[in-house]
Amino acid sequence: MKVLPFTIPVPHDKTIIVQKDVLPHFYPHLHRHQEIQLMWIQQGEGTLIADNNMHRFRSNEIYWLGANQPHLFKSEASYFHPKSKKKVTATAIFFNPSGQLSSFFDLPEINTLKRFLQQHSNGFKIPQENVSEIANKIGLLNKSNGVSQMIHFIDLLRSIAAIPSLLPLSMSTQPQNYSENEGLRISNIYNFIMQEYEKPITLEDAANKAHMTPHAFCRYFKKHTRHTFLSFLNEVRINEACKKLTSSNNETIANVAYSCGFNSITNFNRVFKRITNQSPSEYVERYFNREAK
Repeated sequence: MKVLPFTIPVPHDKTIIVQKDVLPHFYPHLHRHQEIQLMWIQQGEGTLIADNNMHRFRSNEIYWLGANQPHLFKSEASYFHPKSKKKVTATAIFFNPSGQLSSFFDLPEINTLKRFLQQHSNGFKIPQENVSEIANKIGLLNKSNGVSQMIHFIDLLRSIAAIPSLLPLSMSTQPQNYSENEGLRISNIYNFIMQEYEKPITLEDAANKAHMTPHAFCRYFKKHTRHTFLSFLNEVRINEACKKLTSSNNETIANVAYSCGFNSITNFNRVFKRITNQSPSEYVERYFNREAK
């Protein structure tokens, strides 16, 4: 499989692809494709990278990914353990508004939906209060075909477009034009950092992984991710810390800090607040207050 670009196999008699997967883990490489992707994660958890932004994902969440938006659903490390019996389950809908559907989206009656697609090229997450409705419509789309499937598709888009205040997954203003080799290199760097984040990895370690000098690596990484190595590493660590703080293991803030690669509580608290705008204790309190509602 190519890393970037990634080609979705499209049957000759289909313009809307519905794909249900039950796998040991999600596809582990950064990739993009011409199709818009609506991803209903029925089972699984991990980190979503969309362009240069990270988001925690969990079971029963739905994400919209724009056309040609680089992304990676990185399953938790436990899914890759040789003895793991875990599975991920997801239903994805792919459609290309610039392909065979372009004439459909040019219809004046569909102008509102076309404008919606154009305004949300950076993707978004379906708010949790709307997940049940949208998941039900995805199920109807999956079970239908022919004209019925197209009717359910329009109804699905109309329902999503009616949701107010959708927050983008990324603030990127233009797509990153990776070559396939660049995509593979960036993907390998991402995977390295996300697998080794709890260790005291250095800029030199990451540069060696990319077969570059530290100076060349810094320029390359900033150009393609809009992050410095340290800022990306810290975001990975804080993202993992958020998962651990809200897990059922009741770990202390100190234990979480050290297990996520920080060598002092003071530094952990400072970085956590800078990235989340909350202290670790505030984050935990707000999270569980939200869950209790």
